[in-house]
Amino acid sequence: MAVSYNKLWHLLIDKNLKKTEMARNVHMSYSTLEKLVKNQPVKREVLERIAKELDCKVEDIMEEKPTSKQKKKLKKNPQEEER
Repeated sequence: MAVSYNKLWHLLIDKNLKKTEMARNVHMSYSTLEKLVKNQPVKREVLERIAKELDCKVEDIMEEKPTSKQKKKLKKNPQEEER
């Protein structure tokens, strides 16, 4: 599964917070912030710190999406989706 942090960026906009401010508040490294920007996986601990800072749940700041390869597989075998 691929990850998407679009929910996080929308939440930051709603709270009028810059990415760098959020990173500083949760003591996140620049490289971890870059991973978030590039929708790359980060440690659950980091996501929990962000969620705590923003007073929300981890599910409110990220979501897992099937990769294009997984989508093709599901189209070929729709029964797999039911599992």
